Amino acid sequence: MGAQPWYDGAMARIDFYHLQKWPLERALPELLERVLAAGMKAVVTTGSPERAKDLDSLLWMYTDESWLPHASAGNGAPEDQPVWITDAAENPNGADVLVVTEGADFLDPSGFSRCLDIFDGAVADDVEAARRRWAKLRDAGHDLSYWQQDSSGRWTQKANSAKT
Repeated sequence: MGAQPWYDGAMARIDFYHLQKWPLERALPELLERVLAAGMKAVVTTGSPERAKDLDSLLWMYTDESWLPHASAGNGAPEDQPVWITDAAENPNGADVLVVTEGADFLDPSGFSRCLDIFDGAVADDVEAARRRWAKLRDAGHDLSYWQQDSSGRWTQKANSAKT
C-alpha cells in the first residue's frame, strides 16, 4: 500500500472513540452526521477495498429514514462528496475530518482540522493497537482525547493528552 503513518506531520486534534456498546456500523453514521451538521467534509479510511465497499453500502441504508451523502472510488466525483470512503492514503474531497476505522493508520493528520480514530473494544488486538497509536501521537505532541461509550451508547470523555 505504500502507507505512511498518519501521526507524522503537524499537530492535530485527534479523538479516539472506543466502541463498547455499538459496532462500527452503528457508531460511524452517527459520528458522520455530526461532522456534516458542523458543515465539514470527511474522508473515511479502512483497511481493504472490500471493507470500503461494505461501509459505502451501509451509508446508503443504515436507517429507513436517513442516508448520508457519500461516495467511494468508481461511483462519484470525489470533489463533490461530503464523505469519501477509501482504503487508500488520500483526501480527494478536500475533507476537514479524517475518520480512521479498524486501525487503518496511514494518513497524515496535518491536513485535517480533526481526526477520529474509531476502534472496537471487543477486539483485544484493536485496543492494544489503539494504545500504541495514542502513545505515539501523544509523544509527537498532538492534542488527544479519549471517548468511551457508556451503557446507553453515549460518548463520555475519559481522558485527554493534556491530563495523561
